[in-house]
Amino acid sequence: MEYIVIVGIVLLVIVLRSSLVMVTQGYKFTVERLGEYKGTLEPGLTFIIPFFDRIGAKINMKEQVLDIQSQDVITRDNAMVRTDGVVFFKILEPQKAAYAITDLEASIVRLVQTNIRTVMGSMEMDELLSQRDAINIKLLSVMDDATGPWGVKVTRVEIRDIAPPQNMVEAMARQMKAERDKRAVILEAEGIKQAEILKADGLKQATILNAEGLKEAAYREAEARERQGQAEAKATEVVSRAVENGSLQALSYFIGLKSYRCRQQRKPQSNRNAITSCGR
Repeated sequence: MEYIVIVGIVLLVIVLRSSLVMVTQGYKFTVERLGEYKGTLEPGLTFIIPFFDRIGAKINMKEQVLDIQSQDVITRDNAMVRTDGVVFFKILEPQKAAYAITDLEASIVRLVQTNIRTVMGSMEMDELLSQRDAINIKLLSVMDDATGPWGVKVTRVEIRDIAPPQNMVEAMARQMKAERDKRAVILEAEGIKQAEILKADGLKQATILNAEGLKEAAYREAEARERQGQAEAKATEVVSRAVENGSLQALSYFIGLKSYRCRQQRKPQSNRNAITSCGR
């Protein structure tokens, strides 16, 4: 009797254990009843019918990433490039992901490789190197449409590397060096041109300022001579009046002033001209 109780307890434990299913967060389990899809279990503790129901597939509902191995691609202008990438995807419908496709991850990788050859093969080398974002967008659109029937959402496709052939790399390096040398020559010529322009502007400004200074000095000198002439004329008038009145001091001043003027005239002129001027 005791053996029967023990066997019954063991069988009960086995039944309970096979009927309790713990689904962890981020996963969903499909349930098959007698080999047919019955439903999908959400995260948490769930009961199933022992011996009739079983777990079919454990589906990872988190976003996943797959590496795309490098492969050779022939571009539209017959250049051979080697490229690789990554693809990010997320399962939205566990039933389709489990039963609509065999080996989901391998199928996604093969599909990405095929579409990379198709998209990049329709472009030229220069477009591949300069329009990587456009390639990623086009690949994402194609992949999203293709994986929809599998219950999968492709969130991102990234081309990691595009390696052109070695001879093309060398040619591009020579072209880049030639472009840098060209820009250096242009910049140097522009610098010399700008320096010459600044130098000419400086000389122009200096000439203008010098001319203005000379003009101002001449104007000041003319004003000074005018004032001096007015003063001398006034003094001569005063002295002349004094001489007419018989003042000996005024006569001496007048003679001395004339002698001073004669001496001043001799400085810029020859002796002969000075004597003639003083004689007058």
